[in-house]
Amino acid sequence: MALGKVVRFDDVRGYGFIVPDDGGEDIFMHANDLQNDKAMYRPGTIVEFELGHGDRGPKASMVSVVEAAPSRGGGQAGYPGDDEDVLCDVLSAREFRQEMTETLLESVPTLTAAQIVQIRQAVARVARDHHWLAN
Repeated sequence: MALGKVVRFDDVRGYGFIVPDDGGEDIFMHANDLQNDKAMYRPGTIVEFELGHGDRGPKASMVSVVEAAPSRGGGQAGYPGDDEDVLCDVLSAREFRQEMTETLLESVPTLTAAQIVQIRQAVARVARDHHWLAN
């Protein structure tokens, strides 16, 4: 069994992704392969799974929760309580770079590559400090 962290799970569509502890590309997981209630698979949840391959790449099966995602609730300023419906994606570094680059190019097409890299690095530091990115 392999270990990883849920980075995204859409319980309406019934699928999500795991970033493996040993690195590599994100692994697809489907609700049919979950061993626990799908509400338990929030971003940040530690899971164990069997690694296989699907039509589009790595796929997890026999996915079970090892450790629930840390709670960010409790009524602290800026953090919703646990009972609220909040969906927040935790992106892999690769996904973050791609999203950031596309956003910058669409917003300010005159930016140079060097400027884009500098902005991405600065924003990534903030994102890591706030645990918005998977390790």
